[in-house]
Amino acid sequence: MINFTVGPVMSSDAVRAIGAEQVPYFRTAEFSAVMIENEKYLLEYAKAPRGSRAVFMTCSSTGSMEAVVMNCFSREDKVLVINGGSFGHRFVELCDIHEIPCVVIELEHGKKLTKEKLYEYDNKAFTGLLVNVDETSTAVLYDTMMLGEFCKKNNMFYVCDCVSSFLADPYNMAACGADVMITGSQKVLACPPGISIIVLAPKALERVQNSKIRTMYFDLNNALKNQERGQTPFTPAVGILLQINERLKEIEHNGGADAEVARVAAQAADFREKISGLPFEFVSESPANGVTAVHPTTANAYDIFLTLKDEYGIWICPNGGDMKDTIFRVGHMGALTHEDNTTLINALKDMQKRGLL
Repeated sequence: MINFTVGPVMSSDAVRAIGAEQVPYFRTAEFSAVMIENEKYLLEYAKAPRGSRAVFMTCSSTGSMEAVVMNCFSREDKVLVINGGSFGHRFVELCDIHEIPCVVIELEHGKKLTKEKLYEYDNKAFTGLLVNVDETSTAVLYDTMMLGEFCKKNNMFYVCDCVSSFLADPYNMAACGADVMITGSQKVLACPPGISIIVLAPKALERVQNSKIRTMYFDLNNALKNQERGQTPFTPAVGILLQINERLKEIEHNGGADAEVARVAAQAADFREKISGLPFEFVSESPANGVTAVHPTTANAYDIFLTLKDEYGIWICPNGGDMKDTIFRVGHMGALTHEDNTTLINALKDMQKRGLL
């Protein structure tokens, strides 16, 4: 099986080997040291501003999205949400659930956010901005520097969901002025799903500390206090946190965060070059490195997903909702190679010969 989905992705042998070990007890000095080291690496790779902190949540990244909305905003806020697909819409749903007043910038599938469109919302008394930096459903990458300048001008609290873009696309948390970054274990970190990470800049730490949140599991102030000693408030996904530690060291050994971004970019470029000539169109105006959204012009997208899975042992990523039959996605994260790209392209060419494309 070759996995080209956008999470979980292919893991290295070293990461998978840890997953085969017995899970150790975690209320120990040894595990605390691993957690503190994990935080150090995450802050470094995110290029977080001085004084930032990171917490590790045992939940999907949607759980961390919800935790951020709950801990960092209130009914007194007025939040701007960028909605270019299913993951941008998730932020809209979370604001609605927690009664956070929001206004939505609706974008067509595959369309980038332009400066002209963004500045239609300038000087409108917004207090925060929520964005999925890589709108994974359509593979659109938003300009974090442009958004940061807008937030600075309007004194807005700036939240970046970097779940699919962290270590796949260039990102500098300090330079763009983001107050929060969210990512997950199952993307470029190439570990099993189950851990989501929240990086909080000093402004976010202050907001969390002053929050009057009513929750037990999603109390970020409690998570931060526990992380000071390398622990979590409740039982975490211990094995995945150990795998994350191995993967973070693997990235360091291979040249660091910028080298990993370059590797993912090269994997994406190789795929996009090899797929040319087949009956497909690219969806995104501003493509992310981690994933390519593809529109088949002669076949059903979901049928292609099923055929590759069932007959070729290759997993690509289907879409849901109104994109199910028109767009599939190919991921470039994790332990994939250019040779794997060739295997996928050869399968698609074979499908074409069989009249399935």
